[in-house]
Amino acid sequence: MSTKIYHNPRCSKSRQALAILADSAEVEIIEYLKTGLDIATLTDLHDKIDGDVRAMMRTGEAVYKELGLKEIDDSAALLAAIAEHPILLERPLVTNGKRAVICRPPELASSFLD
Repeated sequence: MSTKIYHNPRCSKSRQALAILADSAEVEIIEYLKTGLDIATLTDLHDKIDGDVRAMMRTGEAVYKELGLKEIDDSAALLAAIAEHPILLERPLVTNGKRAVICRPPELASSFLD
């Protein structure tokens, strides 16, 4: 299975995680701010992270506050918000098809190099 990184090239943590992966593995780079994210992909990533949807969200973003997402407990609604506003996706997010990890700190990306 190939390794994928949901990447924002303007983010230093995302660039660091990509550098860790690129040195030792073939990596598919998904610049999600350009390509967007669909609900099926987000649901799959959420299932692989095995945690609260909020773990996948940048809760400090202005749009998070503007949309009142702190008050929402429905996972489907939160995933829909990420799909509509990809800036809400926490980065870098790395997956190998079996599991997914938010690589904060970026060194967590090395767990995909076994």
